[in-house]
Amino acid sequence: MIFILALALAQFPEASITNGRISAKLYLPDMNAGYYRATRFDWSGVIASLECNGHNYFGQWFEKYDPKLHDAISGPVEEFLTDGKGLGYDEAKPGENFVKIGVGAIRKPNEDSFHQFNTYEIADNGKWTMRKGSDWIEFTQVLGDTNGYAYVYRKKLRLIGDKLVLEHHLKNTGRKAIASIVYEHNFYMLDGTPTGPDIVLRFPFPLHATRALNGLAETHDREFRYVQELKSGETVFTDLEGYGPTAKDYDFHIENRKTGAGVRQTSDSPIARIVLWSIRSNVSPEAYIDLKMAPGTELSWKIAYEFYTLPKGN
Repeated sequence: MIFILALALAQFPEASITNGRISAKLYLPDMNAGYYRATRFDWSGVIASLECNGHNYFGQWFEKYDPKLHDAISGPVEEFLTDGKGLGYDEAKPGENFVKIGVGAIRKPNEDSFHQFNTYEIADNGKWTMRKGSDWIEFTQVLGDTNGYAYVYRKKLRLIGDKLVLEHHLKNTGRKAIASIVYEHNFYMLDGTPTGPDIVLRFPFPLHATRALNGLAETHDREFRYVQELKSGETVFTDLEGYGPTAKDYDFHIENRKTGAGVRQTSDSPIARIVLWSIRSNVSPEAYIDLKMAPGTELSWKIAYEFYTLPKGN
């Protein structure tokens, strides 16, 4: 109770956008006072809450909060990795800097290997700017030369009807090529219903889970279903296979058959990998997109979330 009160009283830089159908509150990037100050996920576009048609889709799914905890974050957030590490991590010597896109230049400590869930020292958070309208918000981060890597990263969130659209643009302004993979860690909390048989995921291809689901969940043709309600401490984690090489397979639905809340997630880019991670408080299908950029080149990609309500009796 003390923790909840302290968090409620804390003041974090934030902004709200709405189009009359969708209303969302976002936490803003801030090196000193931001809600999220860890080094795993992109700092831009962190959604604290989103409501559409009377349904809630995102929120605080974790009990312990610390601004420098790697997963103390909410909504559809992204992490950029290169071979499971930060960009330029292997090249950097201890004391030199590597890169996490959307975070900045990270000081490499004297360690044997990269630790994805650690929070590292940020040497340079880059220059952040923000523009905003009533139903959109745009973040830009400019990072200068970091051991040969540099970029301009822009993310715009727009509300269009019953859709939230994430528009990304990355320009490689450094001397070295950028080879990364980015995934969307969604942290879905559809109306706060515990993960269980009421939650169903639908895909456009027949599913194969690469790991044992231990009697907690199952794949059934193109659906991923939970056999029982997950208890505190239980986790479902697996890669999913069956997708093809085109963007048409980046198209999946997450539905709460109890409350009627549904969301369709699509992209204009093909899936490079897809992971399904879930615990009692949230469900996270994580689709990865490959990024390969020579110096001086630019890439854009979109991810859209279409929110809907299931027919009664579905």
